[in-house]
Amino acid sequence: MTKQRSISTVLAAAIVIVVIIIAGVGAYAYYMSTVKPTKVTPPPTTTKTITISPPNPNELIDLGTFGQLYAPDALDPATGFYVVDEVVFTNVYQGLLTFNGSSLTQLVPVLAQSYIMQPNGTQYVFTMRPNTYFSNLNPINATTAWFSFYRTIVMGQGPAVGNYYPYIATYYGPYFLPYGAPNAVQHAFNLASTPNGTVTAEILSQVLSNFNVHNSSIMSLMTYPNQSIVMLNPSTIEFNLPFAYRYFPYIIASGGWGAFSDPVFVDQHGGVQAGQANSYINTEGMIGSGPYVITSVGSELSSVTLTANPNYWAANAPNVPHVISAPKIQNIVIEFGASHSTRVADFDSGQATMSDVAIPSLNSIYDGYQYKSEVPFNTIFHNVGMLPDLFYVAMNNAVYPTNNTDFRLAVAYSINYSDIVHTIMTFNGTTLGDTYLGPISPGMTYYNPENYSPYYFNLPLAEHYINLSGWQEGFYVVLPNGSTLGNPSAKELSPMQLYTIAPVTPTEETEFEIIQSGLSQIGISISFYPVTAAVTDSWYTPTTTPSMILLGWAPDWPDPVAQQMMALGDPVYGGLAGDLAWFNNSQVNSIFQTLPYELNATQQGQGVAQVYKIMYNQAPYAWMPNADTYWLQQPYLHGVTYNPFVGYWYNLMYYQNYTTTVTS
Repeated sequence: MTKQRSISTVLAAAIVIVVIIIAGVGAYAYYMSTVKPTKVTPPPTTTKTITISPPNPNELIDLGTFGQLYAPDALDPATGFYVVDEVVFTNVYQGLLTFNGSSLTQLVPVLAQSYIMQPNGTQYVFTMRPNTYFSNLNPINATTAWFSFYRTIVMGQGPAVGNYYPYIATYYGPYFLPYGAPNAVQHAFNLASTPNGTVTAEILSQVLSNFNVHNSSIMSLMTYPNQSIVMLNPSTIEFNLPFAYRYFPYIIASGGWGAFSDPVFVDQHGGVQAGQANSYINTEGMIGSGPYVITSVGSELSSVTLTANPNYWAANAPNVPHVISAPKIQNIVIEFGASHSTRVADFDSGQATMSDVAIPSLNSIYDGYQYKSEVPFNTIFHNVGMLPDLFYVAMNNAVYPTNNTDFRLAVAYSINYSDIVHTIMTFNGTTLGDTYLGPISPGMTYYNPENYSPYYFNLPLAEHYINLSGWQEGFYVVLPNGSTLGNPSAKELSPMQLYTIAPVTPTEETEFEIIQSGLSQIGISISFYPVTAAVTDSWYTPTTTPSMILLGWAPDWPDPVAQQMMALGDPVYGGLAGDLAWFNNSQVNSIFQTLPYELNATQQGQGVAQVYKIMYNQAPYAWMPNADTYWLQQPYLHGVTYNPFVGYWYNLMYYQNYTTTVTS
């Protein structure tokens, strides 16, 4: 058993402890009175200056900034129709106008010297800038402008359909052609009658593939007045629109899709085929008049090397806008689709000048950054916020089962959007993205005029809609608990695929897993199916377009009606030109006949509200959260200027050593 101490023993011990304490205090007092303590001096503080320089002042390596997580679909501005293409288009090719740096509204002349809009608002006349030329020294004038616009339209790819229709191009079945082109061809070649669309396209293909400005018939063709593009004289080009449209100059200033092409180069590399892309120029690019030339292209467009144009016309030209000034860095290496590990390792080591990682990986890339102790995070991190882009799951309205409205609503209410924002768009407690309701993006005029609630995660509502669609379309689904919805005597809904652009990043995989998890709760089995951007160029009919696509749409100019609502809701723009859902509503189509050209803001707003209501209730798209746009750049890089309608200009970038003082 445990013994207890006696009281007398405890008291005796306490007395001894008190005596020892008193003795100790007395000894310390005597020591302090006779001995001076030694003063402890902290080590001296040292400061040193650190200078960080580029490893190669003649080279810039760009990994993954501004959507470069996948390869371009084409290097030909008459075909390429993705935001990722802009990084090449803006720096190699030029057009009449471009945006003035980061401004979304101000334009500056490039190959044009000036332009005027006629009082009726349907005619724009551009005076060409003198002494401009391509990198091969071939001159540029109004004939080049006529050739370039005609070439783009006759080829009939995404830029022609998505950007030029219905402003300077229209449909002469089965081809897109400039307005008045059949009459111009009849006049120029003295035909007995006006040719149909096919004959006109064939003749124009021959003209553009064997372009000779000294040929009297071709000169007559270019100067014919009753067409959408007219060469008035060698220094003046005129555009005739069927209606007044104040945004027209922005169309030809955006994204490189108003780019000029050299007729001689085109003639030597496949010419022009109506309704077809030029395979050589798509994969190798062509010469341009911009500050850089393409000198190397990787396999499947995995990389593009640009070199400063040795014959750049603007290098010594007077009074040119700042955005087209001569380049400072000689070589630009653009790596498309670099892996996450490469984008992290090469930036951290200093090998890459610019890079990008998903929001959840921002801390990890900074943790391994070789200059972390010398360079604050905000010095290398540049955020321009949420851009006027739209991201979505497009549901093909023309194929089973996404042709059913209730099926689409079931999908829209089965996605946990807030979970996506929380999981992949939050950095150190700060949200770098948000949900919204398309087809117009937040911050643009007419956004969500009736304040509808964006689609949200609502399983009971999603189950309600999937049950209705099952009875309507003759299928049933099995829920995770084993119960069924829909018509139990019909067939079970087959597994589906959600298409997207390869390569797929870890963040995109996480987003897909959240989508997949939500759809599985209502009995829809779905798998991810990545394809290259080039594959999407074949999505030009409802039957060639997958039933479900995870992608995004970036407007090419700042018109919320024509470049967002109409682009994503009019079947004329079906497929890659915009409407990947092939949404085809007769009432909406009727409204779109006049809505983009309505000058009365109140009436235009009322039309927008009508379309919003219809698209909201029919759900051709499930609108996915939009993350902020940002990039990482080494501290010695300066002059990065970004515009969502153009991209950015490598020629404005320059190196300047980064110097800082470090205290230790």
